Amino acid sequence: MDVWAWMASLERELRAAFGERMLFLGLQGSQARGEATEDSDIDVVLILDRVEMDDLRAYDGVLARMPEREKACGFVAGWAELAAWEPSDLFGLVYDTTPLVGSLDPLRARIGAEDVRRAVWTGACNLYHGAVHNALHGRSQAALAGLYKSAAFALRAKVFAETGEYVGRQAELRERLSGDERRALDDAAALRSGAEGDFDALTERLIALASDFIAQYGGGRA
Repeated sequence: MDVWAWMASLERELRAAFGERMLFLGLQGSQARGEATEDSDIDVVLILDRVEMDDLRAYDGVLARMPEREKACGFVAGWAELAAWEPSDLFGLVYDTTPLVGSLDPLRARIGAEDVRRAVWTGACNLYHGAVHNALHGRSQAALAGLYKSAAFALRAKVFAETGEYVGRQAELRERLSGDERRALDDAAALRSGAEGDFDALTERLIALASDFIAQYGGGRA
């Protein structure tokens, strides 16, 4: 599938449905980075002037007419809400989205160094909680793969916090990492490709990585 042709078709449908109310349309994730597999989701970012239930129904109707509807997912919001969003939570959205319509630059200006640090910290906290919960109550390989996918985003945020540069592509990110961080990215890639490693060993490494990030980026703060 040509994802950019798919997005162009989606854009035409959305313009017909929403007209000038569509303020932004973009593509996020592995599809945008050119790293998608045949099973990868299509992570669409759609920003309208506002979002009401009728708008969600209309968008769902548009998606229902698109091929491979089952792969479509992503983020939908009204601009006013997004403009007042928690800045640290905007980091991944702004830096990992390729725009087709409009720009997220006004949001980029809201994200400072402290927000990026907080993105690493909260991401690590969520990873720690998720890995422990899955080890005790789920023992799901699929959930573990999802957690490692989130770990890759935390690693991107950490590199950005240290260098001021967003490194999206996995191969380029790997070159910036070493030791346990590089191994975590390799584990994420292996799980994404469908490999099944040692569940306990992978979980232990993920918890250790998250614990290190929590200590580095959140330790000692009230």
